[in-house]
Amino acid sequence: MLISTMNDLPGYEVTEVLGEVFGLMVRSRNVGSQLGAGLKSLAGGELKGMTKNLVDSRTEVQARMVAEAQSKGADAVLAMRFDTSEMGGNWTEVCAYGTAVRIRKL
Repeated sequence: MLISTMNDLPGYEVTEVLGEVFGLMVRSRNVGSQLGAGLKSLAGGELKGMTKNLVDSRTEVQARMVAEAQSKGADAVLAMRFDTSEMGGNWTEVCAYGTAVRIRKL
C-alpha cells in the first residue's frame, strides 16, 4: 500500500477514486502518567511516556486506515493526514485519514 501526503503520486496515474478512509482511536491517559507528566512539566523537557503513546497511536490508526483502504480494493492512499484532539480532560482522539485510490504505473 502506497501512502502519500501529496494529492498525486509522480510516476502513477489514478485510475479510480474509492473514497475517504479513516483510522480512529480514542486513548485515555492513566492517572500515574498524568501525575508524572504534571511533575515533569514543572521542570521542563520531553514527556517520553506521552510521546511513546502518541507514536504508538499514530502507528495503530495508520494501520486501521490501510486496512479500510485494502477492504475497498485500493492500491494507495493519497492526501493522508493525521489529526489529534482532546476529548474531555483525559481522552485524546487520534485519526489518520486520506483518499483511497487505485493507481497504475506510467
